[in-house]
Amino acid sequence: MRRANQLLLPVNPLFMWGSVLVALGLNLLPLGRLPWLPDVLAVVLVFWGVHQPRRMGMAPAFVLGLLMDVHQGALLGQHALAYSLLSFGAIAIHRRLLWFSLPSQAAQILPLFALAHLMVMLVRLVAGGTFPGWSLLLAPVIEAALWPLATVVLLAPQRRAPDRDKNRPL
Repeated sequence: MRRANQLLLPVNPLFMWGSVLVALGLNLLPLGRLPWLPDVLAVVLVFWGVHQPRRMGMAPAFVLGLLMDVHQGALLGQHALAYSLLSFGAIAIHRRLLWFSLPSQAAQILPLFALAHLMVMLVRLVAGGTFPGWSLLLAPVIEAALWPLATVVLLAPQRRAPDRDKNRPL
C-alpha cells in the first residue's frame, strides 16, 4: 500500500491548533528582518488549509496575519491580506493537490507562497517602504522546500493505528 493511499485517523483539533501556535512562536523569534527567512506560519496555514479546509479557513489566517503585523510593526493588514490569500488558494486547490506526490505538491504551492510575498512587498512599497532586495525571492522557494517536511511531521499523528496490533496493517 502506498503512503498516499493510507487511511488516516481524524485530526486532533488540539494538535492542529497547537501546531499553528508553535509555528506562530517560531515566527515570533527575534531573528531580525531577513528577507529570505521562510514564513513557517504560512507553511502551516497552507498545510492545514489543504488538509482541513473546514477547520482552518480564512478567518483564523486573517487573525494570525494581524498578530504578525503587530509583532513586526508592519502596516496593519499586510500579513493579514497575504495569509488570507494563502488560505483561499489552499482551500481552492485542496482537492486537486492531494492527488500528486510531495515534490509535485511543493511545486504547485510555490506560486501561492510567491504571491503572498509579492503582496506583502507591494503593500510595503505602496506605503513608502524600501525594496527588500532580490533575496526576497528565496523565501517562497524555501517555504515550498519545507512542504514535504511539514507534511511528514504534521500527518504523523494521523498515520498511527488507533489500537496497535501486529495483525492489522492499518
